[in-house]
Amino acid sequence: MHNLLQYLQGGDLRSIAGANTVVTLIKSQQHFDGLMSFLFSKDRLVVMRAADAIEKITLQKPEYLTAHSHTIVNLMDTAVDKELKWHLALMAPRLHLSSEALEIVWNQLTDWAKDQKESKIVRVNAIQALFELSRTNNNLKSALDLTIQDLKTDKSKSIQARLRKLTGT
Repeated sequence: MHNLLQYLQGGDLRSIAGANTVVTLIKSQQHFDGLMSFLFSKDRLVVMRAADAIEKITLQKPEYLTAHSHTIVNLMDTAVDKELKWHLALMAPRLHLSSEALEIVWNQLTDWAKDQKESKIVRVNAIQALFELSRTNNNLKSALDLTIQDLKTDKSKSIQARLRKLTGT
């Protein structure tokens, strides 16, 4: 397997560096499992780019996340950096979750969506994830409606744009 770290290092937070190259190099669950380990790097840039690659890979191969559901849920609880949070939010609907884990994820996403101190990207991605989760879990639709009602007074243009897109208004 390629040395993935070389594609994830260097530069600054405005660059995804070689994250797109990493996406093309991951050809198996074993390779993906190795990439997941970079989410625990002490280097914020490496974590951000690994999360970006993981999020892109799992658009086509969501099953790669199956063995890592617990890890993603735990990271959602402990993540500090906005770059990791916004990717975790987009991955959350791809997880196969127990009802207990789903409740934890739902609550975290709701907190991120409503927290005006969070970055706009984290908040918008959390709203998107809540919407996607509610589409596959009918019992969450009323909880989503409550969150949407709470967010309708938010002054953020990006939040309002996402709400309009999701509600069709």
